[in-house]
Amino acid sequence: MMRILIAYYSRSGNNYVGGSIRNLHVGNTEVAAKMIQKLASGDLFKIETVKPYPADYDETTRVAKEEIRRQARPELAGTLDKLDGYELVILGYPNWWGTMPMAVYTFLESCDFSGTTILPFCTHEGSGMGHSEGDIRKLCPGATVAAGLSIQGGSVQGAEAAISDWLRASGVIK
Repeated sequence: MMRILIAYYSRSGNNYVGGSIRNLHVGNTEVAAKMIQKLASGDLFKIETVKPYPADYDETTRVAKEEIRRQARPELAGTLDKLDGYELVILGYPNWWGTMPMAVYTFLESCDFSGTTILPFCTHEGSGMGHSEGDIRKLCPGATVAAGLSIQGGSVQGAEAAISDWLRASGVIK
């Protein structure tokens, strides 16, 4: 039996969904991560920053864009010391400006992913995976980065079949 870690960053509160700003009690990426856990039985690890992003969606996008410009590495509230025993890391994040939030970069740089397989998924409102898969390959050269899954954020509640198909095609579930 393969040991699976499902690591994800998700933002609740004000989010852009289906063309308007909505208040989400649970972020779209977290909804998908919990669906994955239900299907694949992995351990969940929520990537969280010490300093929260602004409550206002537009302000958060401004901060996120500035973090990307500066190649910032936000401090995380918790980390994993090692990936001992995990063969597969299913990595989830929203697509922010064509890639992952910089907190996910911090997470990826905090561990040695050599010998593991990373299976990425992202939530988005029209931009798909962006260049995040290539970014993961650059950050984790010793890992195998498999084909990711992009999930329209506004459709995440009904994405379980697509997630199941992706996990099956990736060899995670039968």
